[in-house]
Amino acid sequence: MKRDILLEKTEIFVKSILEGDSSGHDWWHIHRVRTLGLMIAKSEGADLFLVELAALLHDIDDWKLAGNGTEEQKAKNWLRSNSVEPQIIERISTIIEGVSFKGAGVNTSTNDLECKVLQDADRLDAIGAIGIARTFAYGGSRGRGIYDPGIPPEMHTDFENYKKSNAPTINHFYEKLLLLKDQMQTTSGRALAEQRHEFMLRFLDQFYTEWNVMECNGM
Repeated sequence: MKRDILLEKTEIFVKSILEGDSSGHDWWHIHRVRTLGLMIAKSEGADLFLVELAALLHDIDDWKLAGNGTEEQKAKNWLRSNSVEPQIIERISTIIEGVSFKGAGVNTSTNDLECKVLQDADRLDAIGAIGIARTFAYGGSRGRGIYDPGIPPEMHTDFENYKKSNAPTINHFYEKLLLLKDQMQTTSGRALAEQRHEFMLRFLDQFYTEWNVMECNGM
């Protein structure tokens, strides 16, 4: 199958799975990550086809979206059903497996250029104004509170504890989002992360200013 046809079919397939999502992992997240990924890939000299295909498929097996909390095989099965070469399937799987954040104390750095590009693109969409919106959408979808001063952030040292966390959404800024700027693996990603990181700091300053007014008035 021609690569452009495969990409078109994959877009339709992924839309059918994710377009109704309200947790911040919907089709538009995929679209943004694909756009960012291709932009970074061009700057870094990565394989555009691999980055785009992996970007389209990177969330459909994610543990956060699976009903049983475990990863599935929809991406591999889709590629096999379209007679994609086994070596391409393995490359896409390898790229996707390296994308996810797995806890503050878990090293997810990689030497795979295409994985670096997609990891940065995905993490850029987790920070800044859109990242803030997605964070509260996800917290709400999981029944998490906004903030509880009595529950401190936790720097998870393994993936299992990170997955089990049900802490308030503000904690997630410290447990993940504010860490991402320094984990960018490409020159382009680092440059793009700076402004988004600073915006999150300004948001948190304003959040605590408003929260403290509430506290001072005994509300």
